[in-house]
Amino acid sequence: MSDLQARFAQAQQDVNALAERPDNNTILKLYALYKQATRGDAAGEQPGGFDFVRRAKFDAWSAIKGTAKENAMQQYIDLVASLRR
Repeated sequence: MSDLQARFAQAQQDVNALAERPDNNTILKLYALYKQATRGDAAGEQPGGFDFVRRAKFDAWSAIKGTAKENAMQQYIDLVASLRR
């Protein structure tokens, strides 16, 4: 496993051990970066307007379309580190 992958895996564990729950926008950003790092660009149909949670997740993920896997991993790591301070 590369150093980046190891730090990404550690950040995934660290986010579950945060003292406080992040705000919704931060959670959406974490979700989007995680999905981009593990799955790539968002695909498929955008969920309907009344499925608020799935729609917000899809929109957050779609907003970072084209971000390289490694870049998404690093952004995720950096965001988790900033939340731990």
